[in-house]
Amino acid sequence: MTATNTTAAPFPAGCTAVRGPLLHFIAEPGLNAPDPSAHEYHPDGLLVVAEGRVLANGAASDLLPRLPAGTEVEQYPDSLIIPGLIDTHVHMPQLAVLASYGTQLLEWLETYTFPTEARFADAAWAADQSQLFLDLLLTHGTTSALVFSTSHKVAAEALFSAADGYNMAITSGKVMMDCHAPDGVRDTAEASYSESRELIERWHGQGRQRYAVTPRFAATSTPQQLTYAGQLVAEYPDVLMQTHWAENHAEIAWIKELFPERSSYLDVYDHFGLLGERSVLAHGIHIDDGDRARLAETGTRIAFCPTSNTFLGSGLFDLASARAADVEVGLATDVGGGTSLSMLATMAEAYKVCQLRGQSLNPFQAFYMATLGNARVLHQDDSTGNLAPGKYADFLILDRSASPALRLKHEPERALQAMLFDLMILGDDRAIRRTYIAGQCRYDRDSVKGAALNACISG
Repeated sequence: MTATNTTAAPFPAGCTAVRGPLLHFIAEPGLNAPDPSAHEYHPDGLLVVAEGRVLANGAASDLLPRLPAGTEVEQYPDSLIIPGLIDTHVHMPQLAVLASYGTQLLEWLETYTFPTEARFADAAWAADQSQLFLDLLLTHGTTSALVFSTSHKVAAEALFSAADGYNMAITSGKVMMDCHAPDGVRDTAEASYSESRELIERWHGQGRQRYAVTPRFAATSTPQQLTYAGQLVAEYPDVLMQTHWAENHAEIAWIKELFPERSSYLDVYDHFGLLGERSVLAHGIHIDDGDRARLAETGTRIAFCPTSNTFLGSGLFDLASARAADVEVGLATDVGGGTSLSMLATMAEAYKVCQLRGQSLNPFQAFYMATLGNARVLHQDDSTGNLAPGKYADFLILDRSASPALRLKHEPERALQAMLFDLMILGDDRAIRRTYIAGQCRYDRDSVKGAALNACISG
């Protein structure tokens, strides 16, 4: 492939460069036989960065002569440079809920989730957990995400503040939940509207932060609150909207009881003005062709959450039917119903779900979904998702032999498709060697390991 950069001018003083095999996507490859023109791959590539943005990517032989004299080049010949991974649905307050045994969705919420989220009324706790959450995202190679906070304004404030400190692109919002929830996590329709407005005015567009109107799901919002949610979407047309939809059979039956006047679960959201190109509905498992047609017509997106869907026994998402209907689909961890913050592990589970559906998910499509595809779902592909010049330099160094299993498969000349498949099926947080946000290394696995070892020896 040719380099994305086409000029021959010298790079400016102060730029930095990273060298190694480099991959990014410029289009969707497709689920089955991938389109080879959808990606750019340089076996010996160079990524040039200045002031937090990508200056150029391409073949090292083309770009090295343009570096200023004395520029230090980081070398990763046995790794893989890719854009930072993006998560389209994850819950900041649910780290402690990971791997909670023995329930399906509704009981899981009552037993584990609501008691855990109640603690986030404490501003200090919310700040501590927000920082931990972001640090864990970075260790798993996630550089950007669409995130559920809790119903507490202080929790949303804490997450935005921590992300802004890292110059990390986070889209989030205060959860709107005024019924069918216990004290400690339940708000009111009026307060959810006024507090959401205050958060939008304070944080939407502050640095790289963006706001998402966030009703938890239709069952935990009164019609009045859903009306307010639709009003916020109309008043601030550039915010996103996130919620849950059609995840579990018992949930769907409950929605039918609560909203008997509506023709379907999707029609509940449609009625309140919550569908549109900036809306992301998590799950969407138990749906039909009419639902898919309405999603495509309105531009509404789905976040596919394979590890939570299997862990909670919710069902198997039909990826092929969604894409055939031109529904945009993102890939998501959904921690803490999901079982890992790793988008690599999430790709592996998505592959298995597709296999059980009799479908195919090739590794090019999986890596596209986790990078440029998810950026498009979240309307941030003008600034993230690939390594095109001008975009934020959010990128990873993946270690292709990070574990014993990966080392067994590692060969210097291994074909790209096989290399990606190895990483997506066998990879996890150990494969994340370095994570960069806007050109700054925010996580270095080897330094962390060295610090832990030194602490152990000195202790």
